[in-house]
Amino acid sequence: RELNNFRAPCSPRHKQQRNTRPILVMPREIITLQVGQCGNQIGGEFWKQLCLEHGIQPDGKLRDLPVDSDNEHGLMPIHSTYTAHPDHAGPNHMQGSSSTPSNASHSFIDDRKDVFFYQSDDLHYIPRALLIDLEPRVVNKLLANTTSNSSPYHRSLFNEENVFIAKDGGGAGNNWASGFRQGEEHHEQVIDMIDRESDNSDSLEGFVLCHSIAGGTGSGMGSYLLEALNDHFPKKMTQTYSVFPNWDQTQSDVVVQPYNSVLTLKRLTLNADAVVVLDNTALNRIAVDRLRIPNPTVDQLNSLVATIMAASTTTLRYPGYMNNDLIGLMASLIPTPRCHFLMTGYTPLSIGD
Repeated sequence: RELNNFRAPCSPRHKQQRNTRPILVMPREIITLQVGQCGNQIGGEFWKQLCLEHGIQPDGKLRDLPVDSDNEHGLMPIHSTYTAHPDHAGPNHMQGSSSTPSNASHSFIDDRKDVFFYQSDDLHYIPRALLIDLEPRVVNKLLANTTSNSSPYHRSLFNEENVFIAKDGGGAGNNWASGFRQGEEHHEQVIDMIDRESDNSDSLEGFVLCHSIAGGTGSGMGSYLLEALNDHFPKKMTQTYSVFPNWDQTQSDVVVQPYNSVLTLKRLTLNADAVVVLDNTALNRIAVDRLRIPNPTVDQLNSLVATIMAASTTTLRYPGYMNNDLIGLMASLIPTPRCHFLMTGYTPLSIGD
């Protein structure tokens, strides 16, 4: 009986092997809402960046190898993506190496595409994104077969059932009240789209809202959607990437932007769990002073925003031992619920050709 109850203690070597097993964490899905002209423009750049990082082609299919953002032809692998953890790396691990694509295999790729993408029946990757606008111009350009540089995007990438454009197509006219009222009028249609995406998720964690606080649709309809999400999904987190306007009146083309901003800030304070502040004035100053671009275009500024968005979600999309989900990431950044306006920092900044 004593021999049967005897358990030999583990040796230190066995203890070390047992403690270094990989921790499996279920991906927590995040649904992205792109509202208004600004929200859809920065959202489009954001999905381009994510596709490049995860090796997804414009038609939603996987590349043989993920490509670097500076190499759109997919000839060289991203070394950071193929870097194995020291505890799991074998004698041929690729940390800091310059291996050719023939030496790389998908066994080294350990990312979580399911956080922002889902796979369709034909194995295409589709973003968990809703494209919402009250006028069709920006969304139609985003869904066109070709973009300005004649590279194929995004017709086969997005789910066209997740596109909402108001029937009259008149927009909100940079009027917060008009955007809020039209958001209330189209409440059922937009909430049904959000419900369909949430039902398609195994473990939905929250929502990301991309918008501007100075216009009409992004500020007004975005404010209404924040209130609706808070009521409809009270236990889900809501993070926003909010573009703040140029406060210099000589650079602004919206006379009522102070009123739009104040009305939106109230909803961001009450209904958002985290607000990432993207200051348009700072973006222009970075492009002019640091990147030496005399007259930066909207696409160039949006690419900076997309870089910040992709960098701030890296720990959600790639496994690690810290900040694996949105709750853990925000818990270390937000001391009190009301103090949730976050500033971003990133270096080095660059803009592709």
